Amino acid sequence: MMRHRGFILWFTGLSGAGKSTLASRVEQELRERAVPVELLDGDEVRQNLSKGLGFSKEDRDTNIRRIGFVANLLARNHAVAITAAISPYRAIRDEIRGRSNAPFVEVYCECDIDELERRDVKGLYKKARAGLIKNFTGIDDPYEAPEQPEVRVDTHQESEDQSYAKIMTYLESRGYVPPPAEALQLPSEQRQASLKRLKEWGYL
Repeated sequence: MMRHRGFILWFTGLSGAGKSTLASRVEQELRERAVPVELLDGDEVRQNLSKGLGFSKEDRDTNIRRIGFVANLLARNHAVAITAAISPYRAIRDEIRGRSNAPFVEVYCECDIDELERRDVKGLYKKARAGLIKNFTGIDDPYEAPEQPEVRVDTHQESEDQSYAKIMTYLESRGYVPPPAEALQLPSEQRQASLKRLKEWGYL
């Protein structure tokens, strides 16, 4: 049996933009397709791998480098490493990409800051605005959006299903993940329609 080719699927975006939701959904789908996959969630990494680090730029960079190291280790051993962390600084994301021994797919979860504050499920933006949380990304600490991500999803304008479909279609079109069994039976005109959508989105 041919081994699956590992890669890194790197979600980035502001807090509340949908990174963890989409990452978990992709993880579940890949497991159903028998693809070896691990999800490195930002909050869990903070608790288990980066405990004790603060939120200064130096500490944030250290945290992201640790995530990148583990992700690369997984990917080069034929697993899909999915990361879901804010990773606010472009230079560190590019550094992780440059060090990767496997394909690196960056997914930018874009969302208007006003919409994020409206959602504010964890109440973090409200606390940051009140000065109760310092160095909060998007409020008093910068977020540097990717300039050329492999996939860009707008979680304000798109539904979760639309964003998820965009990610999976990209991964399937590049041969990173096997298509679902039913996709193999699609008539050629439907496959062509999917490719046309990818071209319209600028992915091909």
